[in-house]
Amino acid sequence: MDLGNYGWLTRVDPLPRMVAETLKIFGTQEKLGSGDNPVILEWAQEVGGNVAQSYPADSIPWCGLTMAVVARRAGKTPPVNPLWALNWRNFGQPSGQPDLGDVIVFTRNGGGHVGLYVGEDATDYHVLGGNQGDKVCILAYSKERFLEARKPLYMNAPATAVPILLDSKGNRAADAFAVA
Repeated sequence: MDLGNYGWLTRVDPLPRMVAETLKIFGTQEKLGSGDNPVILEWAQEVGGNVAQSYPADSIPWCGLTMAVVARRAGKTPPVNPLWALNWRNFGQPSGQPDLGDVIVFTRNGGGHVGLYVGEDATDYHVLGGNQGDKVCILAYSKERFLEARKPLYMNAPATAVPILLDSKGNRAADAFAVA
C-alpha cells in the first residue's frame, strides 16, 4: 500500500485501531458505471441490521458505511443509522480539538461527510475515509466545513491519539509528535 506523503502513518505505534482497520482497506474503490464492487456491498452485510437491508449499490454514498465497518472491526459500536454521515455526531464522545484516529464530521450540500482525522495544516483537516474520490484514501477537507470531532470510547487512549501538524501535502511538520 502506497500512502505517499502519509507513509509516516505506517510507523505510528500504537496506531489507533480505527485508523489501522481503515488502512487495511485503503485503496478500495467503487465500480464505475452500473457495476458494484462486491467488497463494499459485503461491508453492508457485515455491519448488518438496517444497513444490510438498505445498501444495495456502491453508487449510494458510502463514507458512513466505511466508518461503520471500520468501527465494528475495531470493536466499537457505530451510531444508529450509520450510513448518514451526520449521525456520526452521536458516536463516542465529543473531542473538541481532533486527535489522530478521531471521527471527524463535515457539512456538504445535501448532507455531510465522515472520516478519520490523520492530521491538519493551516486550512484543512486531512481525512482517511471511504467514498473520497470514489475510494478509500486520504484527502484534505476545508476547516470551514468542519462540524464536529468525536473520540472513540477507549479503555486507555493510545499515546499517539494527539493532534498532528502537517504541511498541505500531508508531510508531518518537524514539531509534530515523534514517530519511531
